[in-house]
Amino acid sequence: MAKRSLFATPVGAIKAKQAFQRLGWTQEYLAAQVSVQTRQPIWKFFTGKPIERHIFIDLCFQLDLEWQEIAGLPSPDDLRATSTAQELDEWVQRLRTYQQGQLQAQCGILQSSLDVTHTLQLSEIYTGIQTLPQLTHQRWLEISELQTATESTRFMPVHDDLTQGAETIKAHSKLVIVGKPGAGKTTFLQHIALECQGNRLRPECIPIFIPLRMLTRTAQDDFSIVDYISRVWNGSGLADEQLERLLQQGRVLILLDGLDEVAQENSQSLIHQIQDFADQYYQCQIIVTCRIAAQSYYFRGFTYVELADFNQAQIEAFARRYFVATAQNSKTAGLSKATQFFEQLQQHENQPIRELVVSPLLLSLVCSVFQERSSFPSNRAKLYKAALDILLGRWDQARGIHRDTTYQQLSRAQKITLMGQIAATTFEQGHFYFEKQDVLRIIAGYLSSFADVSSDPEVLWQASEAVLGSIVLQHGLLVERARDVYSFSHLTFQEYLAARKIVATPPASRQQALAHLATHVCDAQWREVLLLTSSMLPDATDLVQQIQAQIQGLAHTESLQKFLAGLDRKVSGLELDCKPAAVRAFYFSLLFDRDLNLAIALDPTLANDLPDALALDLAFVRAFNLSLPLVKGSSLKEILNFSFALDLEQRFTFETPLRQSWQALKEKLPDPAMGEINLQNWWQTDGLQWVESFQAWLTEHRHLNWPPKGQGQLQQYYQANQRLVDCLSGECRLPSELKSQLQSTVLQPVSTLRPASPCS
Repeated sequence: MAKRSLFATPVGAIKAKQAFQRLGWTQEYLAAQVSVQTRQPIWKFFTGKPIERHIFIDLCFQLDLEWQEIAGLPSPDDLRATSTAQELDEWVQRLRTYQQGQLQAQCGILQSSLDVTHTLQLSEIYTGIQTLPQLTHQRWLEISELQTATESTRFMPVHDDLTQGAETIKAHSKLVIVGKPGAGKTTFLQHIALECQGNRLRPECIPIFIPLRMLTRTAQDDFSIVDYISRVWNGSGLADEQLERLLQQGRVLILLDGLDEVAQENSQSLIHQIQDFADQYYQCQIIVTCRIAAQSYYFRGFTYVELADFNQAQIEAFARRYFVATAQNSKTAGLSKATQFFEQLQQHENQPIRELVVSPLLLSLVCSVFQERSSFPSNRAKLYKAALDILLGRWDQARGIHRDTTYQQLSRAQKITLMGQIAATTFEQGHFYFEKQDVLRIIAGYLSSFADVSSDPEVLWQASEAVLGSIVLQHGLLVERARDVYSFSHLTFQEYLAARKIVATPPASRQQALAHLATHVCDAQWREVLLLTSSMLPDATDLVQQIQAQIQGLAHTESLQKFLAGLDRKVSGLELDCKPAAVRAFYFSLLFDRDLNLAIALDPTLANDLPDALALDLAFVRAFNLSLPLVKGSSLKEILNFSFALDLEQRFTFETPLRQSWQALKEKLPDPAMGEINLQNWWQTDGLQWVESFQAWLTEHRHLNWPPKGQGQLQQYYQANQRLVDCLSGECRLPSELKSQLQSTVLQPVSTLRPASPCS
């Protein structure tokens, strides 16, 4: 049964206002007298809008008025308590027709401030989302558990308990969807509205999409969900009683977007109103979206789910649709651009970018950049700066959202400085997850430097908690991964902000900061910080000189110097068009069983086609490496693979002395026809001696000097040189003479080096 409602006639409203003024009460006092939680029924009463019958009668009693003299009674048709299913269906269809254009305008365009040159239809771009059944920040996990789960994925954990968004909607009639900034909450709600409007979801219902920030702006403190719906559908030809019946019968799909976007002074009133609305119209499906950090109140009877980050399949689906939609009606060109995007995104050096694009908002940014360039910026710091700008306010500003902030006294530059302090401190400590109390200490230390901040420890601590809450809510740069355990939303941001803090160090102490950074040149975890710092410095001379000093310090052992001298002699004896430093890197990698990344970085031509001398040595060393495991026991297949690897005369041109000595070495091997057992026995008894002869042959005839024992030292030395070349190959600003000198002396013995200087 629908609840009866009454409203004041124009004359009755005047009488009521006069009685109210005589008593000298406030609307809050009158609301308390009739036991209502908000002033909305009071405001409706005095403006002639329908309110519940018992509240109307009680208000008249408090004002000493006869309610029959004040009320305008509805007609018999409006008082009808029941409606047939056919009538409800007709009303739903009428409203669908009425709001078709309005809803399309409201929900049909992709909400974006990143690319104003393209207007994208939501249907062209929308990619299905997935939800997590448990809110991440409510998990009882230790830092060690989080670190173990993501130590190889850089904050990109794989979940096996995800649910498709459409299935989540079907499973719950009262739902709160939470997510990080830019996770796709609004887009998902818009998609649901269009699906319902198009009879593909809840065909018996009419969708109403309500941006909650707009709802609370319409009538200041007297906003009302029901009144908002009535205004949206005003002109449809349906009376308020008919809309009431649709709500009572659960024929309206209520989509409330952006609870976190409501002004603080209205939030509590709105929360109570949503709960009251859900209780009164309990048959309606209600979906609310909110940022994770803003969810301080839990609605009774609602299920809470969290939007998951995009996985690889979702990233590819979104990007493919984006490039097709922006390809100016050329699907082939769009798909081609998408293929280029995927190929470059999977390259090793773009791992930090892959971390960002799990967020739909940042994926849109990266796609927009790639759309214009057909490549990612060589200076990735510029891309990270753009992403940071979006999260620091551009995203909210573009949508007209002005959030309350407990640290509004901090300028944007000061906010970045603070987050740089958090990033640098935690990164230096090796903490990618950190306890709440640890990050609060960093914030408190920063706030204490301001003259107008209280020095009282308790006040300072409370201010720090408020600042942390604002950072998490407004920017999403810090995320609560478990109860009171935080991290940066992406390791990329922690690295970028740590590098930015080094670059922002005052000139008087910057050299010391750079010297300290250079001590991490062998640490793979610091690679991005090192490269980002080198690309952001106005002059990277001090940094690269500090790195070279670290490299020379690592090379001061007799065994390593002997090995490097042998490399240098080997390369000096070759007549090649390749850069000598690249050839040294080739042989270092070849004998140290490393990849060729360093050699290719020094001379990209090596990636296409190796000179014959290098290709031959590569074949010899590969054959040698295949022989090593045979002495420990082997299968016939492994022995045959090794035999095929020795057949090099068909692939390379041998000079006569080399051919003869090579043939003589091979003749010492057993006949493959002697059978598997006999071959295995030979390798176990005589194989080691042959392998040692092979190694000596390579030294004598190919001038290959094997690296010294102690892989750790070689590993560090190689990585340090790789980092230096990575910096030189990037966007670091250096005098051209210095850059050329450093590149040409990579992997040279210390005795042949001169200290690097801009003038050398």
